Amino acid sequence: MDGPPEDWSEPERRLWAAYRRGETLDLRSGVPEEDHPVTSGPWGPERTVRAETMARLLLDGPPPESGRVASLKVTGAYVTGALDLAGGVVAAYVELRGCRFERKILMSECRAGTVRMIGCLVPRIEASRLVTEGDLHLPRCVLTGGLRLTDARIGTDLLLNQATVGGDRNDRAIAADGLTVSQDVEAELMRCTGEISLRSARIGGRLSLRGSALRARPGRICLNAARISVEHTLYLSRCWLSGWSTSGSDYGSGYGERPADQAASVPFTARGGVRLDDGRFGNACLVDRAEFRLGEGEELSLRRIQTPELRFCLSHTPTGRVSLSRARVGTLIDTVDSWPGGGRVGLTGFVYESLRPAADFPLAKRIAWLDGALGDFRPEPYEQLAAALLRDGLDEDARVVQLAKHRRRRSTLPLLGRLWGRLQDTTVGYGYRPARAALWMALIWALGAAYFAGHPPQPLKADEVPHWNAALYAMDLLLPLIDLGQDGAWKPSGADQWAATALVLLGWVLATTVAAGATRMLRRG
Repeated sequence: MDGPPEDWSEPERRLWAAYRRGETLDLRSGVPEEDHPVTSGPWGPERTVRAETMARLLLDGPPPESGRVASLKVTGAYVTGALDLAGGVVAAYVELRGCRFERKILMSECRAGTVRMIGCLVPRIEASRLVTEGDLHLPRCVLTGGLRLTDARIGTDLLLNQATVGGDRNDRAIAADGLTVSQDVEAELMRCTGEISLRSARIGGRLSLRGSALRARPGRICLNAARISVEHTLYLSRCWLSGWSTSGSDYGSGYGERPADQAASVPFTARGGVRLDDGRFGNACLVDRAEFRLGEGEELSLRRIQTPELRFCLSHTPTGRVSLSRARVGTLIDTVDSWPGGGRVGLTGFVYESLRPAADFPLAKRIAWLDGALGDFRPEPYEQLAAALLRDGLDEDARVVQLAKHRRRRSTLPLLGRLWGRLQDTTVGYGYRPARAALWMALIWALGAAYFAGHPPQPLKADEVPHWNAALYAMDLLLPLIDLGQDGAWKPSGADQWAATALVLLGWVLATTVAAGATRMLRRG
């Protein structure tokens, strides 16, 4: 066919010609207030193109003019009807800018090259099992009824920067379970109302939600990315606005720029639960300058994630629970204010190799945070912290943590257990302060020697009076299982007998606590 069908409108005829030449059909009025797809008034027939016209061009279009590459590039069009490309093959390049769609776009099980829709208003995009060889770009689009990309496969990048996405009837904004993206997924400065579901998604590069604002209904999850795999880095962090204001691109300035500290930025915010359970992040998981405003029963769940680096540095303390149970992290970078208290941190089985606080985080505050975060006593978090400190060569700090563990455990014991624990703590620091036993022994010996120097007992046999030495006599009483030849030669009575008995008992108590501490140290070794 040399020309378009006779029943096509004038804009559609122009679109036919532009498609064959690979040129852009610009239907804008030239007045910015009248060309905005969301806020402007109605667009007339001079800007209207039927969706079936676009579908015909994309699925069974005319050949390109000689020396040209056919492509569908349209700016400022009002597309009536539903654009139905489901199950079809779209070979031509597609780029739609500032267009307004009357009804949703259907691309389920479609095969395409590269599809770029920039700043468009679309009621909804249905693209489950979509396969593209190139990009799928939707920056600055307004998708009032959400986006479905379940089991879709994107050949290069998926971009949703500055998009505004609403929820469907099930309050799901982006349904992308099983999504596969060969390179990056960028959704920076996105505004999303409803759940983003990325369960079992596979991303070959980065997943960036820098500066995005996610909101779900109370009690619902705003980001559900369980079992996600990101080969490079997950960004739940702030976005520097200078990267967008200085860039001539629709997609910001990338990841290499580091603005000045006073530069304006927008934090990542989540109003609703966030679930990253069983996620794998090849380079890092960066939760940096983010805000989690969690309601009753909502949590930030990082259970069983695996990553070489976890940066957890929040703008404000989360209002809900944070769980890292059975997560495995190489380096943990955090701040004091990032962790909620009151037993709202799950650390059961949490393993990390090293600690690198992003700000001042003294050991006393680290232990106080651990005590306040856990609620009921559990030994594993203390053991993990002590092991990390040992790997960093901080042996003394590791002993302080172990001592704190036993003190916390003591508060859970019955009365006799608490008394025995208090004695071990005071005397030998549960085996982590063995020098204390020597000090106590020396003090008690000195007191005993001073007492018996003024109160020598009577000899056991009147005709055998050995040389009296108060210091050796006190030491013989104090040291169990050691005979210095003094104890059996004298016969204390009255108050002297009580003093001698006290030395013997104190000697056995100290020996028992030292033995208990030594056993604990051997077990630890």
